[in-house]
Amino acid sequence: MPRTHKTLPRLYVETAMSTGTEIALDKAQTNYLVNVLRRGAGEQCVVFNGRDGAFLARIAQASKKTVTLDLVAQTAAQTEPNDLWCGFAPIKRLDYIVQKATEMGAGTIQPVITRHVQNPRVNIDKLRANAIEAAEQCEVLSVPQIEDAIAFDALITGWTEAHGDRKLIFCDEDAASESPIDSLAALEGTRLGLLVGPEGGFAPEERERLLAQDFVIPISLGPRILRADTAAVAALALIQAVAGDWQPFIGN
Repeated sequence: MPRTHKTLPRLYVETAMSTGTEIALDKAQTNYLVNVLRRGAGEQCVVFNGRDGAFLARIAQASKKTVTLDLVAQTAAQTEPNDLWCGFAPIKRLDYIVQKATEMGAGTIQPVITRHVQNPRVNIDKLRANAIEAAEQCEVLSVPQIEDAIAFDALITGWTEAHGDRKLIFCDEDAASESPIDSLAALEGTRLGLLVGPEGGFAPEERERLLAQDFVIPISLGPRILRADTAAVAALALIQAVAGDWQPFIGN
């Protein structure tokens, strides 16, 4: 999106937006804008809702408990929703993975409960808040969909029914070290998903089941064993650069 207003605070709202619309912020956003950032009536911010683009807004009324915004003009048209699916086993730094997946252009984010997951309990509302925060900070207009956690077996069994012809890229830490570029380059223009395992890696039977699926594309991430959160970011960067939405800009 245009960075004309890059110094202004960005806030995600649920309300439908158009020029002239008046928006009342919730308690948390009011506290952030007024008490943390010390903004007052007449000052500006940028708001977005994931559907109507981004709008420049003027603070019409401000107190410690309530803030009302007037939408002045659209500053960026809505981008198309991202199609990349990103699944990962819950880890301690789950908020980090969600934030980075949002920044890297994931359209759908879904926790996957594998055998070696240490804590299978996932707070979906917290993950959505993490995604919104990342979108606010990084000028992302299409906030990813956060899906409920799914068991590994259910994911694989129902993959084709749920995802159609989407290919699933599997970061295989037990594969021989090699460049993933050729494998990913062959997938340009294909609907893609990424699956990253837990800290302890996939169980042997999980790896065997993945390798047996015709929709799974195993890749190596090179000669080093990466932490799960690092592997997620590295794989997302590779996918976007070689077969995703960075590809048109590579070499330009």
